[in-house]
Amino acid sequence: MSHSIRRQVVDILNQLNLIQVVNELRGASSILKPQTLSGNIRHRLVGAEDQLPIPPTRLIYKVSNIYDVDTFLRLGALGYQTVIQTLQRNRITPDMLQTILDFGCGCGRVTRHFKQLPMIKVYGSDYNHQAIQWCRKNLDFAKFSTNQLEPPLSYEDSSMDLVWAFSVFTHLSKELHYAWLEEILRILKPGGYLMFSAHGDSYRPQLSNSEQAMFDNDQLVIRLQNLSGKNLCNAFYTENFVRNHLTRGFSVVDFIPEGALGNPTQDIYLLRAEK
Repeated sequence: MSHSIRRQVVDILNQLNLIQVVNELRGASSILKPQTLSGNIRHRLVGAEDQLPIPPTRLIYKVSNIYDVDTFLRLGALGYQTVIQTLQRNRITPDMLQTILDFGCGCGRVTRHFKQLPMIKVYGSDYNHQAIQWCRKNLDFAKFSTNQLEPPLSYEDSSMDLVWAFSVFTHLSKELHYAWLEEILRILKPGGYLMFSAHGDSYRPQLSNSEQAMFDNDQLVIRLQNLSGKNLCNAFYTENFVRNHLTRGFSVVDFIPEGALGNPTQDIYLLRAEK
């Protein structure tokens, strides 16, 4: 099915308030694929390599839109690798960080890998209460809290050295982009860092002609804004848009096209809090 036809189908389903139901059914059918079934059973019997518990499959799907446990674990490891490598290429080492936050942590796909850095205080926050309950019960090396679709977070001013948000801003409205950037700036220490992923140039072919025109003009493109905060809502923008509109209170330290290894092919931005 072409991108244009797929968009038309999605728009119709959204108008009929059926898009979320259809998405759940599509996901549920994928779990029945033989390769997915055998892989999930193997992981449930053998366990994860890091010896930490594996979230329920339905919860994995709810927060990451995948039913494949192997993919969930693999992409989580790549997300951790993204954080560490992006910091290292900018001469930031783990021993320079005291407190870090996985904003939009889901059921700990990336957070779980920070158990290997016991010198750092690890926090996680997410909109999904079930995911946070699971994390609190099973990832006791970190502290977790729930947040609402809009700010604030439960953390004190200037309390975090690093906040990362993978595949979070990719699913927010324009207003929520600005609101959450301001809130993250509040909780970052002076000189602290925000790392986030975004839908950039690699996603341009998926846009309609009118959306491509907006994108090429460095404007924000948002689909299904009425579902902001859910995986079905998607935001797309260029590097220029980020630099010109999303960096108030920040300086841009690094930009890595398609650098989000755990969220291919999203771009990675590293910003520094200037306050």
